Amino acid sequence: MSEQKMETPLVPVQLTPERMQSIGVQTGTVEYKQLSDDIRATGTVDINERLLSYVQVRFPGYIRKVFANATYQYVRKGEPLFTVYSPDLVATQQEFLLARQNRKALSTSTVDGVASGAESLSAAAEQRLEQWEVPQSEIAKLKQTGKPITDLTINSPVSGYITERNALPNMYAEPSTKLYTVADLSRVWVYAQVFQNDIGRLKPGDRTEITVDSYPGRTFSGQIEEILPQVDMATRTVRVRLSIANPGLKLKPGMFVNVDVKTSLGRQLIVPASAVFQSGTRQLVFLNHGNGSLEPKEITVGPRVGDDFVVLKGLEAHQSIVTSASFLIDSESQLQAAAGSFVPPPPGAGSNAPPANAPQTNIDFTTDPNPPNKGANTFRVHLTGAGNAPVTGAEITVTFYMAAMPAMGMAAMNTTTKLSDKGNGLYEGSGSLGSGGTWQVTITVQKNGQVIATKQLHVNATGGM
Repeated sequence: MSEQKMETPLVPVQLTPERMQSIGVQTGTVEYKQLSDDIRATGTVDINERLLSYVQVRFPGYIRKVFANATYQYVRKGEPLFTVYSPDLVATQQEFLLARQNRKALSTSTVDGVASGAESLSAAAEQRLEQWEVPQSEIAKLKQTGKPITDLTINSPVSGYITERNALPNMYAEPSTKLYTVADLSRVWVYAQVFQNDIGRLKPGDRTEITVDSYPGRTFSGQIEEILPQVDMATRTVRVRLSIANPGLKLKPGMFVNVDVKTSLGRQLIVPASAVFQSGTRQLVFLNHGNGSLEPKEITVGPRVGDDFVVLKGLEAHQSIVTSASFLIDSESQLQAAAGSFVPPPPGAGSNAPPANAPQTNIDFTTDPNPPNKGANTFRVHLTGAGNAPVTGAEITVTFYMAAMPAMGMAAMNTTTKLSDKGNGLYEGSGSLGSGGTWQVTITVQKNGQVIATKQLHVNATGGM
């Protein structure tokens, strides 16, 4: 036969209380919960680029003395770094001093424009010194002494650690030369490697905690600053940049750290993870309608948080569900039921099922021939109650069901036979089976409109397919 691709329908499953107890079925409730989750990752400490400063000169010159002469030396703002001699700077200072002298000499001139021109030359020379970032204290000293400063001291613009040093004695420096890089390490960046499956739960501003093996029991707090738009093809991780306070400078650039990101998912509808059956193409849960009536329900789940799944679609709050799905692998027929190819429960098997304290009714089922065969058969039930007394006046239905076999092109088959009361607790009826093989048999006994007993069993019929 040609192979047919069929989607087996989802239908309820009916189990006896004894069967449910023997396979350990447990139930729970769908509910809303305020969820928060921890995403754990590893990371590396790096310098906060926003707290980096470069030291350069605005004029060419020769470095004379170097005071900050070691990488990772700590310098304070305003602390001297080096001195520089610049012929251009000296020439500009001399022009400034000469302009000031001319301004004084020509300030009383009656010639139109002479006094103002001298003032303009003096101001232009002073502005050039300011544009070269000569400190105001040095300009004031120049005005006071009237002598050019040959060795100008360059101070640190910020407080921090020298991470790069190129300033050396007697070195010629140009404006393009980067002499020092100074980093403020009071706050650092941590680049965390987060798996791409978890990225959807992160956002800038989420709270983070950092731990380091070097400092057991100590945590460093921070937050997500940015999620970088690049996935590492080898590890399938995304770099997440964290901004972390660094009291005592315990976190050092290049240090390996453990990252714990605190994410808030808000109020979500959740089910226990053990309640979700992953069939490969869909996710199922079993609704519990009571008295052994279980209905497969296809749902859509979101992220897993601890021992729970977030439910996106398919369930409502307060619904009762099966939380232990061990019965799905108890037998082949139960696995087929989970895929949706099982006989519906007989009418009244749910709400009209016998109460737990009802008298025990025994069902003895036989067939003629025994075992049954493909075609016509006679089904008999001997019904007894307490003390082995025969039970009469009952209505008995016997349902045979065989699951679909798509690979063989066979649809699901079922046949229902009502048995007649023959007296003395004996009931009999005739029915026809469409195939040999294993059939699921459900026997339902009703009396006065109430189900007083049910029984399920497997019967192997002869005669071939």
